[in-house]
Amino acid sequence: MVSMMDRRKSIAIGVAGLAVLAVLAAWFGRPVIGWFSGDRAPATLILSGNIEAHESVLSFTDVQAPISELAFDEGAVVKAGTVLARLDDRLYRQQTEIDRTNVQVAAAQLAVSQSNFTAAQSNVASDQFDVSEKQRDYARDAKLVKTSAVSVQARDLALTALNQSLATLDHDKAMVLTAQANIGLAAANLAATRSRLGLDDITLGYTVLTAPFDGVIAVREAELGELAASGVAIFTLDDLDHVWLRAYVNETDLGKIRLDEAVDVTTDTYPGHIYHGQISFISPEAEFTPKTVETNAERVTLVYRIRIDIYNPTHELLPGMPADASIALLPPGP
Repeated sequence: MVSMMDRRKSIAIGVAGLAVLAVLAAWFGRPVIGWFSGDRAPATLILSGNIEAHESVLSFTDVQAPISELAFDEGAVVKAGTVLARLDDRLYRQQTEIDRTNVQVAAAQLAVSQSNFTAAQSNVASDQFDVSEKQRDYARDAKLVKTSAVSVQARDLALTALNQSLATLDHDKAMVLTAQANIGLAAANLAATRSRLGLDDITLGYTVLTAPFDGVIAVREAELGELAASGVAIFTLDDLDHVWLRAYVNETDLGKIRLDEAVDVTTDTYPGHIYHGQISFISPEAEFTPKTVETNAERVTLVYRIRIDIYNPTHELLPGMPADASIALLPPGP
């Protein structure tokens, strides 16, 4: 007959065994009973982490001026292209007007150079007619001087007139080349002033800060009247349409999950609601367990970081929110 002492020992051993099974189940995140019963159904791995999202720190580019408009505050939902802030742009507008006037002046200078070129070409044409006439006069006088029909002095005067006409032609041809070069310089100056005006327009556009994507303003880091400079943060914008869960998998479980595998995600904030996601990244390199783990024993464990993209059309999941992921592990091989 079993004594009362033996019965108590049996009960204690049974309780201890159940406790060990419970600890194993909590440690590996999978149903332990199935292993011993021969159940071949895939186990489930439960991972915990925090929701993350793409965050963009928005600032003005290449400008410095007081903030004249801040249209939104923290928590505001904005669409891509929405104007979030403006700077006092009077200085940049004034510079734009100056350069626009310079473009007009450069265009007028180009027109004058083109007109001078046309005039120089006309002078050359006139000079060529004059040279032809002087050549005929000299040829005639050179022939007549042999018969004493004209004096030697008259012939010499005709030759002098021809040489003067040729000199004038050479001068005016040089003026054509100069006028042509002036056209090139004026055209280059016009192109440069137009480029400066284009740069002014770009810089003026930098005085307006717009949302690069649909999102929620997480942080407003400036106030009206503050001096905004290049790179100084104005807003932090979260892309809540594309959130993910960062989690870590033990090396022993790494071969039991796969890319693009479906994952169910739950949160304490919305109990009973399941969010659908998939594994989009598995790190190829091991790392130590994150420092948020409290025990030294777990802190030195090598794990692999994974990323689980989550469908979040209602923006219920917010950055920093704790969440749990349930991943069906691949069944073990034969």
